[in-house]
Amino acid sequence: MACGDCLWCYGLSLFLIITISGLGHSVELAFTEEPIDEVAVPGQPLTLLCSADGVQPITIMWRKNGAPLWNEANVFPLPNSSLYIPFFQVHKEDGSSDQGEYDCVAQNRFGTVVSRKARVQAAAISDFHIFPHDATLEEGDVARFQCQIHGLPEPDIVWERSGEIIDTENPRYTLLPTGVLQITALQADDAGTFRCVASNAAGVKYSPEAVLTVTGPHYTGYKDPMILVGPENLTKTIHQTAILECMATGNPRPIVSWSRLDGRPIGVEGIQVLGTGNLMISDLTVHHSGVYVCAANKPGTRVRRTAQGRLVVQAPAEFVQHPQSITRPVGTTAIFTCLAQGEPPPQITWLKNGRELEPRGHIKLKNNNSSLTISGISQEDEAIYQCIAQNTAGSSQASARLSVIWAEGLPGAPQDITATTISSTSIQVSWKEPLENTQEIIGYVIHIRKTEDPVQMEYQEAVSKDTFQQTLTDLEPSTSYVFYIKAYTSRGASKASASVVQSTLGEVPAVPSLYIKVLNSTAIQAAWEPSIKLGQNEGFKLYYRKVPLPHYTGPMLLPSNVTAYNICWLDPLVVYEVKLLAFNQHGDGNSTVRFVSLKEVSPRAGDEQRAKSSTTGIIIGIHIGVTCIIFCVLFLMFGYRGRLMKCKASQDQMSDPQVAGGANGRISHRSAQNGATLMDSNVSELKGKVSDLNEMERLFPHSSRHRSESAPSHSLDVTLVSAIIPDEISFAEEDPPLSQAINHPPAAND
Repeated sequence: MACGDCLWCYGLSLFLIITISGLGHSVELAFTEEPIDEVAVPGQPLTLLCSADGVQPITIMWRKNGAPLWNEANVFPLPNSSLYIPFFQVHKEDGSSDQGEYDCVAQNRFGTVVSRKARVQAAAISDFHIFPHDATLEEGDVARFQCQIHGLPEPDIVWERSGEIIDTENPRYTLLPTGVLQITALQADDAGTFRCVASNAAGVKYSPEAVLTVTGPHYTGYKDPMILVGPENLTKTIHQTAILECMATGNPRPIVSWSRLDGRPIGVEGIQVLGTGNLMISDLTVHHSGVYVCAANKPGTRVRRTAQGRLVVQAPAEFVQHPQSITRPVGTTAIFTCLAQGEPPPQITWLKNGRELEPRGHIKLKNNNSSLTISGISQEDEAIYQCIAQNTAGSSQASARLSVIWAEGLPGAPQDITATTISSTSIQVSWKEPLENTQEIIGYVIHIRKTEDPVQMEYQEAVSKDTFQQTLTDLEPSTSYVFYIKAYTSRGASKASASVVQSTLGEVPAVPSLYIKVLNSTAIQAAWEPSIKLGQNEGFKLYYRKVPLPHYTGPMLLPSNVTAYNICWLDPLVVYEVKLLAFNQHGDGNSTVRFVSLKEVSPRAGDEQRAKSSTTGIIIGIHIGVTCIIFCVLFLMFGYRGRLMKCKASQDQMSDPQVAGGANGRISHRSAQNGATLMDSNVSELKGKVSDLNEMERLFPHSSRHRSESAPSHSLDVTLVSAIIPDEISFAEEDPPLSQAINHPPAAND
């Protein structure tokens, strides 16, 4: 119950502190007015303003180029905290100058803040580096003169013709703020002597004179549109004015138009056209950045000429999110966030009580320095923290205060911390309880970090309030560690104890993983992966031997960054044993052994050769089989045809029994002669068929033997000859009557 009351009181006190601190920003130390960039006139007075608000008393100090202006001659702080220089000097007797970067530093009992830097420069004006030159032009043409000069502040330029200031009311005359004079539709009375006059706080400068001569027109025909001068690339700051020049000529006079290369509309607000085609953009914003295209168009046609220029608009840094003042108890964590935007993107730096803050110890910067984290807060961290955002267009600053609560009754720091090495992966840390306020301790936290690691790599291990000795395990061998301890209560943490440094013991490396790959019949590759717990190894030792010979070849000493090794010139008929181990200054680690046989490589090659031979044999066998099938089909066809012819001959003999006498006998005789003639004409064909059959008999001896057993060889010839005759006889019998009539007269004479 007492602990609950303490927590309630602590929460209430925090609520009251935060509520009070948030009632108004007037409590926090902050600037109400900061110095700005100035251009001073030599010999004239200069005043730089600075004022701050917050808890009084507040003291304000001025600095120049980072150095305090304690007793600077001719420089006086005013009662309102401003800085007064009665006689601004560029070159003093001691070689110094009043030019430089000035800032003011405000301080009260809570901390210090620094204003933005103000650049103070002396007014100056140089000679003209671009000035007008003589020109001879025709009537109706366009003329352009230009002057450029450097100065602080930017000089104002006016033009004179023949000693008189040019009348800007004439619509044919265009005077651009960039020092350009344009004259369109030239006339004879435009001729004269021209010069420009530049002036600022430092004085007045006159350019050399240029003579303009206007002659009569020599050519009044058509001229293609042409851009004489196009827009230049410009870099401006927001709220300034940009002039994009575009001067075109042609006959008829071209129409000048403007567009953006990205297709976005140019808009109308703050846009003005000067003369016949110059674009002026006032009150620039970052949205005006882009590529602008000037086009000279021939009226009524699509003929055009273009030129383009890039406009870059920069914006000084400004804050999107300011850091907020916070109150934290001792031992907790504070986070300040500072977000800024600008063009180009600003860089962020942090100050603590006016001094640049470097990440160290318990102070960390994250997210491009936009987040400041302070862990394990102590009383020394109470200060005003400033966020400085700066780019080429300007800078800005914001501040916040960290208030640290040191609760009464918190325990002191743990005492007599010691660390003892147990093994290569463990260290034992011991300590004694704080000297005061130990009743409310609920536990201890051991903070652990490698000596070479940054503070943000620290990790913690919590133990109970009755523990005063803890063995930390899973540490790395041969590694140095830093330890310190804090005691925790429900109201906060104690201060950190003294730090102690201790190293783990070294150990031999762990066993690496080994893999063997057979490259060919005489070579293998040993590859390995170091163990995650390999420790600080110096390299590897590789051995190999023939099994069962007792002696190894090796060791091959390999550096720690090598993870593969090829072993060549091996015997393909032998089994090999390969052994690998890692070593360091503490000795050799355990080895990994693998066995590999190269016998499997050669038989595999023989199998492949036999497979290729078998494939070739199969292909040849297929070809022979197809040939056999073809011959078998031919054999069956010829045999069937012979049997068919015999059947036809038998039928003819049965239908015509009379062999001699009469017309039929003569017809049969002539037909027999015709059959003999046909037989003679087909002898060669029959011989070819017989040879084919003989070849079939040679290829198929079983079929030949069967045929020879059933009939003599000469019967084959008779059968073949007789097989042709019935075919021819049958053909004669089927002749039409006209053929028979033609054959009758020889028979009557016979």
